[in-house]
Amino acid sequence: MSLISNIKIRIKLLLRAIKDLLNGHYFYFSKKRRNINFAYKLRLNQDIKPSATFENKHFNLSLASKRINKYTLMPGEIFSFWRVVGNPNKDFKKSRSIIGGEVSEDSGGGLCQVSGLIYYGSLKGGLEILERYNHSLDLYTEDTRFTPLGTDATVVYGYKDLRIKNPYTFPIKFNIKVHANSIDLELLSTENITEQKLKIEQKCENNRILVDVYNSNNQILNHSIYQKLE
Repeated sequence: MSLISNIKIRIKLLLRAIKDLLNGHYFYFSKKRRNINFAYKLRLNQDIKPSATFENKHFNLSLASKRINKYTLMPGEIFSFWRVVGNPNKDFKKSRSIIGGEVSEDSGGGLCQVSGLIYYGSLKGGLEILERYNHSLDLYTEDTRFTPLGTDATVVYGYKDLRIKNPYTFPIKFNIKVHANSIDLELLSTENITEQKLKIEQKCENNRILVDVYNSNNQILNHSIYQKLE
């Protein structure tokens, strides 16, 4: 990473910290906790697709998951992907990423599968989404994508975070298990959470795909726009 890029990220992180202090979020981020009995779970599973950088991606997924699994969200607390996972330029390996609308390789590549899985599970679990960004490109077909279009979440250190708030009156946590060729997400809770049945509507407009996602009450959860990869 160049010196200029590093300075820009530090400035962005500082501005985020100031904003978190001003809006009160700074004091409500999730913390590492043990010895809580989670009796319920909502489970999702995805394949880890073969690729030229599969081993590096698998390493990144495993490392991020180990860090995420240590944190619990008490009522009203906030999960921040980057506050938990940390700087991808430290400890993580290079794998495929989308940078500036182009497919490339970068440190921490592949972490978007973890953030996307957490986001998808959060939509299913009726959690409150404070910050989320969709990918700029749609790289997949309906047979090869990880989750339905509109349920992904890209993350860029310093610039784009995934932030989720626990709206319930009881503790919850994300528990992720990385296997040889697949990854599981368990949304754990001490009381039962009713799984949301998501409705997804999409339409094509020139070379763009517009997607709306609704919950069980027909409330819109997000609006995403993707550029179709030629």
